[in-house]
Amino acid sequence: MAEKLTIRDIARLAGVSKATVSRVLNQKPDVDPATRERILRVMEEQGFVPNIAASGLAGGRNRLLGALIPSLTWPLIPELMRGVGEVVGATPYELILYSINDVNHEKDRSDIISRIVRTRLVSGLLAVFPGPSAKYLAALHSRSFPVLLIDDQGIPPENTPWIGVDNRVGAYEATRHLIRLGHRRIAHIQGPLKYQVSHDRYRGYCDALEEAGIPLDPALVLEGDFMPQTGRACANAFFDLPPERRPTAIFAGSDYMAYGAIAAAEQRGLRVPDDVAIVGFDDNPSSAHMEPPLTTVRQPFYEMGRRAAEMLLAFVEAPRMVHPSQNGQFAGSSSAATVFDLPLRVKMPASLIIRASCGALRHLHPPSEQGGGDRSR
Repeated sequence: MAEKLTIRDIARLAGVSKATVSRVLNQKPDVDPATRERILRVMEEQGFVPNIAASGLAGGRNRLLGALIPSLTWPLIPELMRGVGEVVGATPYELILYSINDVNHEKDRSDIISRIVRTRLVSGLLAVFPGPSAKYLAALHSRSFPVLLIDDQGIPPENTPWIGVDNRVGAYEATRHLIRLGHRRIAHIQGPLKYQVSHDRYRGYCDALEEAGIPLDPALVLEGDFMPQTGRACANAFFDLPPERRPTAIFAGSDYMAYGAIAAAEQRGLRVPDDVAIVGFDDNPSSAHMEPPLTTVRQPFYEMGRRAAEMLLAFVEAPRMVHPSQNGQFAGSSSAATVFDLPLRVKMPASLIIRASCGALRHLHPPSEQGGGDRSR
C-alpha cells in the first residue's frame, strides 16, 4: 500500500492541499513549520517514497537532469561523471543516465534522444560526445529545455553551450617537449579524421614542428582509430622505414594508440625510451602503470564534469540574471542579460604529464637542460 501512495494521499492524511505537499517536497521555505512537520511525519509513518518527476512537475519545475553518455566502458566516462555527480548531488536535482550501446551506436543514440524529447522527463540534458547528433541536439536547446554539449568530435554548433578541451595546445606541448629532448624526426599517429579532435591534435603537432623549423614529413603521419591495434600497425609502418627516415619519437593521438606503439617497439626489440620515445594523449588511469609509465597529455575529465554540471544547472535555473565568465562559471548580476542571451564556449586546458616513456636522446642536451623535465601549463 505504501508504494502506491501519491502526493494526493499524503495531502488528504495531513489535512492540507496537494500544492502544500509539493512545496514541502521541493524544500520551499513558504510553508508553516508546524504544517511542514505534520506532512513529514505522515510521510514517515506511511513509508512514502515520492516520485521525483511528479513532485517536480507539481511544483512547476522538474527536478531531474539527463546525461546522454557513450558506453560506460569508455575510459573517460567514470571521471567525467564523478564530477557531474558531485555537483548535482549537492542540489535538489537527481541525475538520469542514458547510455549508448557501442554495437549500434548511431541507432541507439537516435532512439534515446527521441525518447528523451518525447517523454520530457528531464528539465535539461548534458550530452557527452554526441557525435553526428550534436546539430540535432543544438536545435533542441531552448529556455524550456537547455542542452549542453561536452564534445571534441565536431565543430560546436552556434548558439549552443559547449565545453571541451584545448586539444591543439595540448598536442603542441607534447610535441614541443619531444623537440626539447632533442628529437627531430617525430612521427604522429592521428585519430580518425572524421573527428575534429584528430585535426586539432594534428595542428598542434604541426605548430610545434613549424616553430622549431622542422619540415613536416608526410611519411611520419598516419591515421589510426584511437585503439591499440592501429597504434601497433602505424608504429610498425614507421619502423619499416629506412634507418635514416625512421622516427626517434612517436606522438600518438590517444593513450590506447600509444600502448600499441609501445607493444610494436617491444616486438621489434626496441627499447622505450632509449631507442624510441613515445607520448600519448588522454592520461587514462592505466597510463601511469604502463612499462615504462606513459608520458601523456591529461584531459581534465573530472573538472570538465563539474563545470558542465554547473553550467547546465545555471541554464535550468534561468531566468536568473547571470553573467558567464570566460571559464564557464556564473555570478549573479542585475544586468539585462540572462545566460540564454550569450553563446557560451568553454575550452579547458590540457596538461602535459611527464613520465619515463619520453626520455630518449637526452644525451643530446647539455647537462643544464637535463633537469626535472618540462611540466607544461
